[in-house]
Amino acid sequence: MRTHAVVDSPCGPLTLVAEGEALCGLYMVDQRHRPHELTFGSHDPGAEIFDRAETELKEYFAGQRHEFEVPLVFVGTPFQQLVWAELRRIPYGTTISYGRLADRVGNPAASRAVGLANGKNPIGIIVPCHRVVGSTGSLTGYGGGLERKRYLLDFEQGALF
Repeated sequence: MRTHAVVDSPCGPLTLVAEGEALCGLYMVDQRHRPHELTFGSHDPGAEIFDRAETELKEYFAGQRHEFEVPLVFVGTPFQQLVWAELRRIPYGTTISYGRLADRVGNPAASRAVGLANGKNPIGIIVPCHRVVGSTGSLTGYGGGLERKRYLLDFEQGALF
C-alpha cells in the first residue's frame, strides 16, 4: 500500500512516496516521468518513513549528510534497478559520464539505455541521477530540469556555501 507526503526543499516541494516502510519515490514539481498523483496513495504526512526521509533531506541540504540511509524499494526493470543501484555508488560532489556509468553496469555500448534508465529514476536526489553528465562534462537532460541539476551539482561541489 502506497502513501505520500510533500516536504519543502531548496529545489521546491518534493513529493515523497512510500510503499510500506520504504521510500519508492521522490518527485519534484514538473518533473519529467512523474507518475500521476493517483498512484501516490493516500496522504500520510505523519508516517515515520516520511519523517526520516525529511530529516535526512534537511541534513543533506544543510551540508551535513553525504549519503542517505532511509530504506528504499525500487519498482522497475532489472536493468533500471541495476543502473539505479550504480547511481548510489557515485560519491557526493563528483560526476561521471553516461558512458562511464554504462561501463560500470557491465555494458559499455549501453550509454543510451543507461541514460533512459537514469531519466526514469523514481527517487531523485537520494538516488543521485543528477551526478551523471555528458561525455564532455556538459549538463544533459535531467528529469527535474537542468536548473535543478546545476543547483544540486553546485551545492555538492561547495559553490553555494
